[in-house]
Amino acid sequence: MGLPITLSEIAPRISAGAFILNSGLGKRGADAETAAGMHGFAAGAYPVLKNVPPQQFVQGLATAEIVVGAALLTPFVPTFAAGVALTAFSGGLLGLYLKTPGMRKPGSLAPTEQGLSIAKDSWLVGIGIGLMTRGLIERRPRVSVKKAEKLARTQAKQAAKDARREARAR
Repeated sequence: MGLPITLSEIAPRISAGAFILNSGLGKRGADAETAAGMHGFAAGAYPVLKNVPPQQFVQGLATAEIVVGAALLTPFVPTFAAGVALTAFSGGLLGLYLKTPGMRKPGSLAPTEQGLSIAKDSWLVGIGIGLMTRGLIERRPRVSVKKAEKLARTQAKQAAKDARREARAR
């Protein structure tokens, strides 16, 4: 039994997974001031987060990053599932970029100097969508050439038997 990933998926999974895992591990010991800053930034874009205490928010974010990073780095996690996790997570990051004033140039998607650090997360969305697409393509059942040839021979033999049987019946 092979792994549910292909060689072409390894590089994007490692690059995105290691980056996100490292980010999550770094947030585990965030102090109160750092937690308040991250929480305030996120709550500005996603008002529902205002009711979550800053320290709890940062711990949840760290856990989410660790889980997504580990899923990408684990070859037993199917490509489609890893792509869904990455796309959902990075979509949230891109939402911060799109919803936070001052991140983009007026009337444009181009980042300002302040928005550059978040705009770069768009590559994570691209990798996630690519992994999801690859996962969907790989799900299609495939028949090897040998199996196809064997199936064709079997069907030809059966057709010949049926033809002989039909000829005898006449």
